[in-house]
Amino acid sequence: MSVINVSAKFNVGQVVVHKLFNYRGVIIDVDPNFQGTDEWYETRTSTNPPKDKPWYHVLVDNSEQQTYVSERNLEKDESSQPVNHPLVDELFSRFQDGAYRIDHTSH
Repeated sequence: MSVINVSAKFNVGQVVVHKLFNYRGVIIDVDPNFQGTDEWYETRTSTNPPKDKPWYHVLVDNSEQQTYVSERNLEKDESSQPVNHPLVDELFSRFQDGAYRIDHTSH
């Protein structure tokens, strides 16, 4: 029996850019592999990204949208600018050094 260890390239709180659709966003969750339905995959993906690699839940900048994106379609955002999304302040405590942070201390 072999164990597959998939390591994610990006982390929760990291700001990324979608390579194909050129939008910025912040990662709020990481799945080690595709967790959607076959129907969703067939209707929403045009480039057939791998299902056995990490997928990310992303809050889209200057929008109220959230997307589900294959690692292959993301790259690190180099702008060091914050993301404008209504859920950012609910999910993260601060923006520092180009990424969002979660403080685990009580306020």
